[in-house]
Amino acid sequence: MVKRIGIAILVILVLLVIFFVVRQTPIDPAAYTPPKKPELTGVLAANDLLKQSEHLAMGKINGPEDVDVDSHGRVYGGTQDGKIIRLWPDGRIETFAETHGRPLGLHFDKDGNLIVCDAYKGLLSIDKNGKITTLATSADGIPFKFTDDLDISKNGVIYFSDASDKYAQNEYLYDLLEAKPHGRLISYDTVTKEVKVLLKNLYFANGIALSQDEDFVLVNETYRYRITRYWLKGPKAGTSDVFIDNLPGFPDGVSANRKGTFWVAFFTVRNDTADKLHPFPFLKTLMSKLPRAFWPKPLPYGLVLALDEDGNIIQSLHDPTGKHLMEITSVQEHEGYLYLGSLHSDRIGKYKLPR
Repeated sequence: MVKRIGIAILVILVLLVIFFVVRQTPIDPAAYTPPKKPELTGVLAANDLLKQSEHLAMGKINGPEDVDVDSHGRVYGGTQDGKIIRLWPDGRIETFAETHGRPLGLHFDKDGNLIVCDAYKGLLSIDKNGKITTLATSADGIPFKFTDDLDISKNGVIYFSDASDKYAQNEYLYDLLEAKPHGRLISYDTVTKEVKVLLKNLYFANGIALSQDEDFVLVNETYRYRITRYWLKGPKAGTSDVFIDNLPGFPDGVSANRKGTFWVAFFTVRNDTADKLHPFPFLKTLMSKLPRAFWPKPLPYGLVLALDEDGNIIQSLHDPTGKHLMEITSVQEHEGYLYLGSLHSDRIGKYKLPR
């Protein structure tokens, strides 16, 4: 009897192996050898500063991926159920609008409209009454697959990212494993309505931020641990270069205080298992066929970096435990505070900057 059970188990295991080997893979992975991750020393040394953050709407919201604050001090965030929620200074929470998609990046324009990158619905504009207008859903004949983040220039040009033109928001881990450039940096002119692709072949185009003089715009390449700079003015206009490379984690959102500082939010720190897996496409193919419960897990960690306009790291804010704040996907400075969003958490962080 025991022998029969053993044979049955062996047969099941063999069948499972055959199934996963012959099963069609959802990805076409490339080999990639990541640079050795930087040590968390010096300006990157771990601290507990993010643990000082206040929690807003804790337990009452679900995944406020990006946040912004209006002129009345009301905080807005896009949640996993397709809503834009609004938090009043007195603690009240209400639904401002519903996109019926997955709202990610959001910023107010000079007229008070909330411009939103919805992963599934495209580039949207929401007026003060919550009315939604679709601005763009494609560029160069290619539909947006994963509209992600944005910033807006003084003359109304919206710079935004399409993280991947192959994988949707619920497939972002496939884009990580595939290690091929599917992302784009795009502009939308609110006057001419022109949609223009500025950069393509980016490795998961994510956060977007304009410099103080608006002579360049940054785009995070999450799956290359770097930030790319696209020049808008001057002798380098129309060209790009690497603003900062080999970051200590996965850069997600980036914002500018328009005073010379960029704030970069990190979903998590670097994953040693993922880095060791990247050079081997066959192993990544097998990984993609497994249930996601077997994939490398992100380390719970809260991390935000401040950069100057030359790409130097000037400050780091940490929560090494990830218990207070983790999976930080956006950071927005407003009147002496940083407002921190997260893809999955049930809260918005509010960190008071030292004077």
